[in-house]
Amino acid sequence: MSISMCQATSPRFINGLLNLSNILKKAAEHAAAHKIDPNALLQARLYPDMFPLTRQVQIACDQAKGAVARLAGQEPPKHEDSEQSFDDLQARIKKTIAYIESVPLQALDGSESRGIHLKVAGKELTFVGSQYLMGWAWPNFHFHSSMAYAILRHNGVPLGKPDYLGEV
Repeated sequence: MSISMCQATSPRFINGLLNLSNILKKAAEHAAAHKIDPNALLQARLYPDMFPLTRQVQIACDQAKGAVARLAGQEPPKHEDSEQSFDDLQARIKKTIAYIESVPLQALDGSESRGIHLKVAGKELTFVGSQYLMGWAWPNFHFHSSMAYAILRHNGVPLGKPDYLGEV
C-alpha cells in the first residue's frame, strides 16, 4: 500500500499545527497561573544562537504553508513576522491552517514528481516533490515545532510527549 501526497501533506500539517496551538495554549495558561511575563516565554531560547519561541512558531507555519503551496504549484502566501503575543501566534497558526484548507487536495495529486526550487540563504535548492516533502519540509516543520515544545518545557511549562504528538 502506498501513501498519497494528499495524505502526507495537508492533513498531517494541520494535525501538527493543531498540536502546536495546544502547546501554546498550555504555555499561555501556565504563564497566567504563575504570574510569568508572557514575553519571558515568547523570547526564550534554548541557546543564545538559536531562534526564540516566536520565531520557531513562525518558521513551523512557514514550512507547512510553503510545502502545501509549492507542491500544489502555487506561490506560498507571505505572512508578516510581526507576532508578539500568544494570541498573535494562535492567529498565525489559524491563518496557516485556513490557507492549507483552501488548497484543493486534487492540486497535490501527482506532486511527488513536481520540480521544487527554493532559494535558502542565497543557495539554490532543487528537489522533486516527494524528496522536498520528506527530506526538507517535514524535517524542518518538525524541527521548529519540537524546538517550540522544548523551549516551553525547558521553561517549566508542564508538557509531555502526548502534547507534541496530539491525536494521530
